[in-house]
Formats: sequence, C-alpha cells, structure tokens
Amino acid sequence: MRRLLGGLTLAGLVAGLVMAFGVAPREATQGNVQRIMYLHVPSVWVAYLAFGVVLVASVVYLVRRAEAADRLAHASAEVGVLFCTMGLISGPLWARPIWGVWFTWDPRLTMTVILWGIYASYIMLRAFGGEDEAVRRWAAVLGIIGILDIPIIRVSVRLLRGIHPAVITQKEGGSGLADPWMKVGLWVTAAAVVLLASWLIRLRMQSARLTEEVGALRQQALARGGVA
Repeated sequence: MRRLLGGLTLAGLVAGLVMAFGVAPREATQGNVQRIMYLHVPSVWVAYLAFGVVLVASVVYLVRRAEAADRLAHASAEVGVLFCTMGLISGPLWARPIWGVWFTWDPRLTMTVILWGIYASYIMLRAFGGEDEAVRRWAAVLGIIGILDIPIIRVSVRLLRGIHPAVITQKEGGSGLADPWMKVGLWVTAAAVVLLASWLIRLRMQSARLTEEVGALRQQALARGGVA
C-alpha cells in the first residue's frame, strides 16, 4: 500500500508539473508569475483538509482514547502546518511582483497566519509537553477549536472584501481562471498535493508507531533490570 501510494504520488506530481508549466497557458496580465498559483492554492486547500482530519481524529481520540486516532491527529497537524507554511511562503512570492508588497493585512492572509499559529502551537505542545495523557487531551481540544478559524476565513472574505483574488469563481472581488486548461491544471496539481499529503501522513504515523513500540520495549527492559 505504501509503495502504491508513493507511486501514485510521484505520478501525480509529474502530471501536475506538466500541466502547470507545459499545458496551462501563460496568463495574459500577470505573466508566468501566475503559475505560482498551482503550488499556492493546492497547498492551502490541503492544509485545510489536513486540519479537518485533525478535528475528526481528535474527536475520536477524546471519545474512545484510540491511540491510532491520536497518531493520525498528530501527523495530520504536522503535515497541515507544512502545507500551510508553503502557502504562506508562495503567496508573498506572487504578491511582491503583482501587489508591490510581500504581505498585506488582507483578511484572508491575516486569518491564515492565525490558523498557522494555532496548529504550530499544537505541534509545540506535543513536542515539549511530553507523552502525558493530559497533554494529548489538551492537544486534541486545541485541534478541535483551531478548525473554527477556517469558516471565519470564509466569512471574513465575504464580509470584509479584501484584495486577495478569487481562484475559481468571480464572487470574491477578482477574476477567475480565464482559460479552461488553467482550471484543469489547478485540479491536477491539487490532486497531486493531496496524494503527497496522504503519503506524508502515512509515513509520519508509521514513524510515531515505531517510536512508541521502541519506547515500550525500553520500558520493559528497564523493568526487567536490563540496559536501555
């Protein structure tokens, strides 16, 4: 399964690169800098998806105390922060030549930074709080509460009317994708990034499980008077 997912991920990434740089046309107004969108937008979408997984897995953990759910929540939070970081980095690379500034306090940008901070705090809590059961519970609560920022982002975009452009539609104060191949390229790269995130989450969960097994074996060795 891991090899299959890895192969699909590699194929998806290659297809995404071909679509973004070979098939999708050059945008008439922004030029080639618009191609950053094929990384930026899927990265943010996948971050939202990963944080949604954190929500579901955290609820399952709090209800059933399932260690697998806790591992899934932790891994998804790490991958979500990774892709949210990619979105926050790629955004300014596009904004500087188009807006003339690296960053502006646009509602969507500001709330996305807050979202990143919430789940970065989740990771810090898990990293430095230890393996105590109470730490896992508080992290699960934070993972659940943090997801509330995503609908706030959507509401802020509609109510405050920032300058961030729309991606697909024309309802958010900007032009959509003019050429159909741009939309195809966006969906192909989005699918590739989803596969990549799934592969990374799976690897991180396996790593966490092996770490727990090694820790359990070490504890058994100590209990029997062995050397750790």
